[in-house]
This record gives sequence, C-alpha cells and structure tokens, in this order.
Amino acid sequence: MSIEDDIACLEAVPTFRLLGSNALRMLAIGCESRELDEGEVLFTAGDAADCGYVIQDGAFQLEPGRNYSVGRNYGSEVTIAGPGVLLGELALIIEIKRPVTATAVEPATVMRITRNLFRKTLEGFPDAAERLRDHMAERTHNTAVEISEVRDALDQEPHRPIE
Repeated sequence: MSIEDDIACLEAVPTFRLLGSNALRMLAIGCESRELDEGEVLFTAGDAADCGYVIQDGAFQLEPGRNYSVGRNYGSEVTIAGPGVLLGELALIIEIKRPVTATAVEPATVMRITRNLFRKTLEGFPDAAERLRDHMAERTHNTAVEISEVRDALDQEPHRPIE
C-alpha cells in the first residue's frame, strides 16, 4: 500500500479523522504494518496494551476476557470488527490491559500505532491534540449523561423483593 492509501485508511477512523492530514501523514509514516493469517491471534485479553491497531483488510473476532483488576467478566458478546476499525483506542493514551482477544477470522492486515508515536504526533500538532481532547471530553460527558439517565430510570422502578 502507498502512504496515501495508509492515510486514507487512518482517515476512515472517526478518532483519527479529527487530527487532520498532516498529523495523519506522520502516523502513517511511523506506524508498522502487520499481516495475519486466518486464526492468528493479534492480542489476548489481559495483555498489557502499548498500541492501537487499525484494521486495513480482513476481519477480527473480538472475544471478551476477564477484567483481571476487579475479577469480573467483560461480558459474553463476541463481535466481528473489519476495515476502518481502531482496536485499542485507550491504549494510545494510557496504560491498560486488553479487554478482549482479537483473532483473525480471515487473512488480515493491520496498522500498529504505538502510544509513543501517537503522543509525539499530538505534541507536533497541538491543534490536533486540542480537537481530540475536546472530542473525548464530549464523549465522556455524553457517557456520563447516559449513565445518569439509566440510574434515574432504575430509581423510578418499584423495588421488588428478590426471590
């Protein structure tokens, strides 16, 4: 793939689209490309996450794992993710553990973007960092509002004794 193809792939990711073409060019130049065969595991739930992956081609099954920090399950829903999906968005910003195992369900290609590369890109493009910060703040606010609405709805329901 050409650098222009890589930039177009990054631009398809809503989080990255905010950064602008120059920042995306830096990410495209600095990232690593990796090809996986069907059945190959990209990462395993519980692994330390030091990067994000953008799926260029192919698809991955995302199977929830255990939350090792609190000893609970993340859920049981298996999801399929395909081209244009960013796996590990939070890993670009903070140290976390992978909540899912990602297994290629067909031959696949991903772009690996390290946390260090992402941070350097944001340092080099402060306007992009500001747009990303504002976007993440809005998403966090919206999530908090949704949680509050669910809590209010639960508080409205009559309490039934547990049998």
